[in-house]
Amino acid sequence: MKQVFQDLKNGESLIKNIPAPSINKNQVLVKSICSLISSGTENMLVRFGKANPLGKAMQQPEKVKDVINKISSDGILETIDAVKNKIEQPLPLGYSNVGVIIKVGEGVKNFKVGDRIASNGPHAEIFAVNQNLCALIPVNVSNESAVFTVIASIGLQGIRLANPSFGETFLVSGLGLIGLLTAQLLLSQGCKVLGVDPDEERCLLARSYGINALNISESVDQVSWCFNETGNIGIDGAIITAATNSSEPINLSAKSCRKRGRIILVGSTAINLKRDIFYEKEITFQVSCSYGPGRYDKSYEEKSNDYPIGFVRWTEQRNFQAILYSIEKKYLQTRKLISHRFKLNDIKGAYEVLTGEEKNLGILIEYENEFIDLSQKVIDEDIYKKNEIKLLKENPFIGFIGSGNYASRILIPAFKKAGANLHTLVSKNGITPSYFGKKFNFPIVSTDVESLINDKECNTVVITTRHDSHANLIIKSLQKGKNIFVEKPLCLNFDELESIKYEFNKSNNKLSKKPILMVGFNRRFSPLIDHIKSNMRSLNGPKSFVYTINAGLVPEDHWIQDKYEGGGRLLGEVCHFLDLLRYLAESPIKDIKCFASNFVGSYSQTFFLQVKFNDDSIGSINYISTGNKAYPKEHLEVYCDSTIQRIDNFKKVKTWGSKYLKGKKLIKQDKGQLNCASKFLDAIRNNYENPIPVEELFEIQYWLLKAQKQIS
Repeated sequence: MKQVFQDLKNGESLIKNIPAPSINKNQVLVKSICSLISSGTENMLVRFGKANPLGKAMQQPEKVKDVINKISSDGILETIDAVKNKIEQPLPLGYSNVGVIIKVGEGVKNFKVGDRIASNGPHAEIFAVNQNLCALIPVNVSNESAVFTVIASIGLQGIRLANPSFGETFLVSGLGLIGLLTAQLLLSQGCKVLGVDPDEERCLLARSYGINALNISESVDQVSWCFNETGNIGIDGAIITAATNSSEPINLSAKSCRKRGRIILVGSTAINLKRDIFYEKEITFQVSCSYGPGRYDKSYEEKSNDYPIGFVRWTEQRNFQAILYSIEKKYLQTRKLISHRFKLNDIKGAYEVLTGEEKNLGILIEYENEFIDLSQKVIDEDIYKKNEIKLLKENPFIGFIGSGNYASRILIPAFKKAGANLHTLVSKNGITPSYFGKKFNFPIVSTDVESLINDKECNTVVITTRHDSHANLIIKSLQKGKNIFVEKPLCLNFDELESIKYEFNKSNNKLSKKPILMVGFNRRFSPLIDHIKSNMRSLNGPKSFVYTINAGLVPEDHWIQDKYEGGGRLLGEVCHFLDLLRYLAESPIKDIKCFASNFVGSYSQTFFLQVKFNDDSIGSINYISTGNKAYPKEHLEVYCDSTIQRIDNFKKVKTWGSKYLKGKKLIKQDKGQLNCASKFLDAIRNNYENPIPVEELFEIQYWLLKAQKQIS
C-alpha cells in the first residue's frame, strides 16, 4: 500500500510503498476514500524540512538546548549520531481523512466493517486508527464535505473555549481554511462575525458566507474598524486562526476587545502579550488544544477510555460528530473551500501548490478505487537473492521485532556490524520498518509478528518492543525453537518469569541444539568493564560498588510508567545496573533492599537499591531522576583491597591506590552494544553457552521483582 511522507532532511514529500499496518486492540483498519491537506500545519512541516540546519535550529530552540546538554554529557559523536537518526526518519503527513472500515480490532464497540467514517487518519491508502478518533458519516453527507471534519473540529474547540452567546460579536483573525470554517460555525450560533485577512480573495469568500471581512493589507485601521462595526462597544471576543511569527494578531485583537473580552489562540503565532492592554481590560487569553479533550491523552487516544459525558460533554470524537451534524444540516458549507484536487500518485504536485506562489485553500487528495494490496509483508527480491546463499542452519538469520529509536540507532547497526544476516524487520505500522529495512538491507519488511515467528528461515529473533509484550514473544519464539535476544526487561511479573523458565527448560530438553536466550544487558560487555575486571584479578576480598545514575524525569503519562505496559523504571532500566554489579561481584545476590521517592503516576522515578552478595560484596545503585541533563548520566565506583576504580559515563576509567592499576580513556562512549551483539551471534554460530548464563538472567529478574514489591 502507498502512504505519503515528508523527508525532514530536505522537506521533500514522498510517496512510498509500505506493508499494510496491523491493528491493535480498540483500532479499526480503514481504506481511504479522500483526505485533506492541512494548509497550515503541513505547510509549516514542509518549510521546516526545507530549512537549512541553522534554520531548523532557530525554529526549535528548546531542542538545541537538549542537543548542547547531550554533547556535554555523551560527547559530540554520540550526539551527532542521535540527531542524524532522528532527522532521517520519514514523517507521515495528513490528519483529516474519510474512508471505509475494512477490519475491526478487539474491543471496538460502535463501528463495523463497511462503515464510512471521518477520522484523523494520514494520507495513506490503508491505515489503523483508534475508535475514539473516528465518527460515522451520515448517509446524506458527501465524502468531500466530511473530509473537513477534523480540521473544522480544531476551530470548534476554540469556539467552545470562547463560549460565545447569541448576539455577540466575534472577530476571526486569519481567513484560511480553519478561519473560514470557524467563522461559519460562529454564524450558526447566532453571532455577528467579523474577519480579517491580508488576502482579498479569502475576504471575498468570507463575505459570500455572510462574514463581514476586512482586507488588512489595505490601509485601514483594524481596531477602529472593529469598534465602528460594533457601535464603539468593541468585539466580545476573538478567535485567532492565523499562522505567523508575529504576535500582532493577539495584540490587535486585544485592542479591539471590549472590557473582559476573550481571546482564543487556535492558530500558530508568537505569544508576546502587551500587558497593559490585557490588564486594563481584564482580557482572558487561552490557547486551544487541537480538536478537543482527549488530544494527547494516551488513555483516551490509545486505550479508548472515554471521558464521562456528564463531566466532559465535548471530546475529540463528540466534536467530530457535532461537525458532521452541522454539515448534514447545512450550517457548514464546504464546497467552495476546495481549491485543488489531486490523485494520490500526484502528491508531489499537491505539495508544490501548497508551498508555491499559486493561491490555495483546501487541497483534496483522492484515492483510486482500485485493488489495494493488503499484504503485511514487502520483499526486496534483489536483497533476498543476495542473502539466499547464507541460509544455513548454523548461521543466525535474524528477524527484528520492533524498529523504534533504540533499535534503529543502536541495536540494528550493532548486529549488522557484528556480521548478522538480517532477514526481516517487523513493526506494528509499516512506516519505520520500511525506512530502516531499506537503510540496513533487510530483504523483508513486515507488520505481521506471527508470520516472522513462524518463518522457518528465520532462526533468531531480536525483540525490541514495549515491555508488556516481551514475555509473550519470548514464549512463542521458544516454542518455535528460535534463539532470542530481548531488550530489557525479561518480563514484568513473577508469573511471566515462571512461564519463561518453564518454556526454556522444555525447549532445552526437546531440541538437539539448545536455543540461546539473552537479555540486552550490554554494559557488562563494555571494553571499560573488561578493563576493570582485568584490574581486579590482582585484588582480594569483597568489593563495594557505588553506582550513580543521573536518569532524569520522564512524563507521568510516558508508557514506561504504565503499570501494565512499561512496569516502571525500576524494571525497565535499573535492571541494567543490577546486572552489571552482579557481573562484577561474580557472586549471586543474597539480599536486596529498595527505597524510593518522587512517585509520578503509578511508580517512583528515584530509587536507592542496597544489594548484598553471597561473598559479602555490597553495592549501592542510586538512580536519581531529579538531576540535570548537563551532568553525565552514569558513574560507577568500585572499592576493593585498598584501591578505587571509577568509570565515568563509559568514556574513561580512573584508578587510585595502586601503581599496577591502569586507567583507560576511549575516543567515544562505548556501553558495549557491539560486543554484546557479537557475543550473542558467536554463541549461536559456535554452539557456545549463553553469553550471560540463563540462571543469572532469571536471578536478576527475580530480585528486581522483589525490589518492585517492596516499594509498590
